[in-house]
Amino acid sequence: MMYRRQYISTAYTNLMAIFLCVIAMSFSLKIKAQETSNEEVKRLQRAIFVFNFAQQIGWPIIEEQPNFKIGVLGPDRTILDLKAMSLRRKIQGKPVEIVRFQFVKNVKDIQLLYVNHKYNYDMHYILSKISGKNIMLVGEDYNFNASMINMVNVGDSFEYEINESRIEKEGFTIASSLGKHAITSSEKWKRLYRKTEKTLNKVQEDKDKQEAILKDKEQKIQSQEEKITDQLEKIDSKEGEINQRNKKIESLYTESEIQQKKYKEKVVIERELEKNIQEQVAFIKSQEEKIIQSNQEISMQNEFLGEQKEKIKEQERVLNQQASELDAHKKVNFLLIVLVLLTFFVSFFIYRNYLAKKKYNKELEDKNLEIYNQSVELEAKNKELEQFAYIASHDLQEPLNTISSFIGLLAEDYGENFDEAGKESMTFIKDASVRMKKLIDALLEYSRLGRSKEYDNVDCATVIQELKKDLKVVLEKTGTKIRMENLPVVRGSEIEFRLLFQNLISNGIKFNASGTIPEIEITCVKKSDPEDVSKGFWQFSVKDNGIGIPEEHQERIFAIFQRLHSRDQYEGTGIGLAHCKKIVEAHGGKIWLTSKVKSGSTFYFTIPF
Repeated sequence: MMYRRQYISTAYTNLMAIFLCVIAMSFSLKIKAQETSNEEVKRLQRAIFVFNFAQQIGWPIIEEQPNFKIGVLGPDRTILDLKAMSLRRKIQGKPVEIVRFQFVKNVKDIQLLYVNHKYNYDMHYILSKISGKNIMLVGEDYNFNASMINMVNVGDSFEYEINESRIEKEGFTIASSLGKHAITSSEKWKRLYRKTEKTLNKVQEDKDKQEAILKDKEQKIQSQEEKITDQLEKIDSKEGEINQRNKKIESLYTESEIQQKKYKEKVVIERELEKNIQEQVAFIKSQEEKIIQSNQEISMQNEFLGEQKEKIKEQERVLNQQASELDAHKKVNFLLIVLVLLTFFVSFFIYRNYLAKKKYNKELEDKNLEIYNQSVELEAKNKELEQFAYIASHDLQEPLNTISSFIGLLAEDYGENFDEAGKESMTFIKDASVRMKKLIDALLEYSRLGRSKEYDNVDCATVIQELKKDLKVVLEKTGTKIRMENLPVVRGSEIEFRLLFQNLISNGIKFNASGTIPEIEITCVKKSDPEDVSKGFWQFSVKDNGIGIPEEHQERIFAIFQRLHSRDQYEGTGIGLAHCKKIVEAHGGKIWLTSKVKSGSTFYFTIPF
């Protein structure tokens, strides 16, 4: 009865704890469901706003487009909401296509571009890139008048402002209904931001309060769970004790039945055994008396032997003491000799090392001072060279532009007065001016390489795919085949890696025999540094089937403005491989090549991990 009451009390406690858990979980789920619902409504409103903007703007050549394309810049989830909306609505009576762009430079062939400020895209840069392309720009949470149309979060909805001057400059027309509801001044925009900020602060405070309530509930639930665990352990232990007692009772009951049946037989047997035991006891007593006498004799002999052993042990102890004293004297003498010798040698080596260290420190200080002076001098010379390259390229471009302009004016105004030799001379001057401008631009770009030290993870396969798109016209015209295999992700500057691969691929296409289809193979292997096993590098190879490079010219082709062929045979400035060398060395690697005339070339370069 007592166990039953205890069991009922424990079950009641368990039910109460489970009830509290269910209440806390339902409360938490309700809050999360409410937040999720609000966010979904906000996302739907954003997509509706974008579609409404597109519907109320007039495009000059929209009738020629089969589809209306909306672009989303960056990894924004808004693209999913826009795609869902495009299945249900049309814009300007045309089906809607949604496109994602990762880079601003890739934006093209769309009618509207959406960008969110939280992905840190520069609005001025975007406007400069899409200018004149008939692309409407819609921004979210940017500054007042920063975009063409700018949205801002206000509670559970959005407000917007319109930059009419930018829209009209791009040739768009605005519906009157769109301008009617827009924010028209920066003061209203600022008040709207302040109102939004207050709303966000209030929402954050409510959220903090709800999180504190949830945390308190979780602590209470945890304490109830601990109590439930203790109660369950007690119940298990009680049940175990009850089972053991029941087993004992069953075994006792079985034994009592057997004993009752054999009790009479046992009485007879016990009487006979009692007689035998009495006889054996008498015999044992007699044997014990004999054993006592023998033990007394043995004890006397043991006492005598013990005395003899004590004497022997005393003599051994004296001998051992004397031997240990002799060994100790020998060890002390030996250790003293060794200690004196060690002290002498250690003192000698310490003094010798001190003299050597003093000498090396002096030499090291001199070397460090020399290196520091050289580094300061090199740094100053590098700055002077960079400044010279920039000033030279900038100052040289101005007279070149003047020459080109006057040549154009002469050709336009007095071209008919020149004879054929004069016209040919004017053409030579114009071509020379263009080549000079290309050389100056190449020199300026060469001086800028290696400045950026902010490296990111660069997927070489992605860079090659982008280059294929950029060189699509050349690849289709020449029929070039580009194969790549096992290209890794490395740390470096994406722009410089792009220029590196572009120069090597362009050379493989350009320097090829007439009638030969260019074939370029790009591979990479992972290698360890033979000098330091813990370090390693990626070894890239770019192989082509071009005209090859003679062995005597393979070293000087990496120098700036070095050409092996005339401009009539192959175009170029002669600075491409110099760019490649500077980029690879700026990333801590090396570049070299193997080549055979009329059999192609293979350029190798390494990039550390």
